[in-house]
Amino acid sequence: MTTAYVGLGSNLGDRRALLDGALARLAAEPGLRLLAASRWIETDPVGGPPQPRYLNGACALESALEPRELLSRMLAIEWDLGRVRGERWAPRTVDLDLLFYGDLVVREPDLEVPHPRAHERAFVLEPLAEIAPQLRHPVLGMTVRDLAMGLRRLAPA
Repeated sequence: MTTAYVGLGSNLGDRRALLDGALARLAAEPGLRLLAASRWIETDPVGGPPQPRYLNGACALESALEPRELLSRMLAIEWDLGRVRGERWAPRTVDLDLLFYGDLVVREPDLEVPHPRAHERAFVLEPLAEIAPQLRHPVLGMTVRDLAMGLRRLAPA
């Protein structure tokens, strides 16, 4: 069993209900067990066309699945909850990102773990620091708490 961390976001429809539904679906998947979930935080969109604000959060899952199978199930949940993939960084009903999978490092065209931009995004690090502050980024060697604090110091006042 491996601990996997997933980022969740939504900025279309009933955001809270969609995120609660995605979290429930992840928890109900065979081979997964929900260990922890952050609160939902409201954030501004990053990149893409003009769009509504997001609700974002993170969860920790105990996983018996290989990373690729976990990603496949996450994509199926997104689809079931109305996610339509089109323009990059466009508005979405639900976005599920595999942030970390234990200390595994994978760099393939359709699977990158840890998530390649997780350490640059407060909307990922803030909720993740709430549930796993001592989680260490396997490439950068820094804890999630330290990465989040570093972003806070860089944020404009």
